[in-house]
Amino acid sequence: MWIELTAADGHKLAAWKDGPDDAKRALVVIQEIFGVNSHMRHVCDRFVKNGYAVVAPALFDRTERGVELGYTPEDVARGRELRSKVPEAGTIADIEAAAAALPASAKHGIVGYCWGGTVAWLGATRTKAFAAANGWYGGGIAGTRSETPNCPVELHFGSKDASIPMSDVEAIRAAQPGVGIFVYEGAQHGFGCDDRGSYSKPDAELAWERTLVFFGKHLG
Repeated sequence: MWIELTAADGHKLAAWKDGPDDAKRALVVIQEIFGVNSHMRHVCDRFVKNGYAVVAPALFDRTERGVELGYTPEDVARGRELRSKVPEAGTIADIEAAAAALPASAKHGIVGYCWGGTVAWLGATRTKAFAAANGWYGGGIAGTRSETPNCPVELHFGSKDASIPMSDVEAIRAAQPGVGIFVYEGAQHGFGCDDRGSYSKPDAELAWERTLVFFGKHLG
């Protein structure tokens, strides 16, 4: 269901919430550049079916409310435009507000995709709200690779991602030897989204299983 969150700076934003109120493990799920659309809600549902409580904050609410995009070139351009207008400090405040809305009984993690992969990394390095962070194809991680994570981190990249060169992935690996990094040979950007032409079922399923194992280890 949709709920309203209030960030520390007073900003109010929508968020998708699902899962049991007495969950023992919980996740903030971070959107791609397409909003908390039907695909992201499907991702939330998959985690709920694995016993998690989830909150997915609508990060675009900082600049435009109610955004749900598809995956056409026009949607990609629109998503990038909206993302460029969202202040980073506001994003951090919003994910902290989302974490505060998770069950207090649970250990809290963060997982994100595309832009959300980068945001998950920032959740690990710039907050202490999470016990584990997992990022899928986060293009902005390389630029902040020297920051120190405050929790265990696992990252997933496709070797044929046109927006994240392998040199970036290797730079992250060199800067963060303690971070688990998986590269999926031949996979493109967005390989985990079954609504995109770049979807790769074998890679998506392997990354999903690794993600569940990772959170199972660190969130209990």
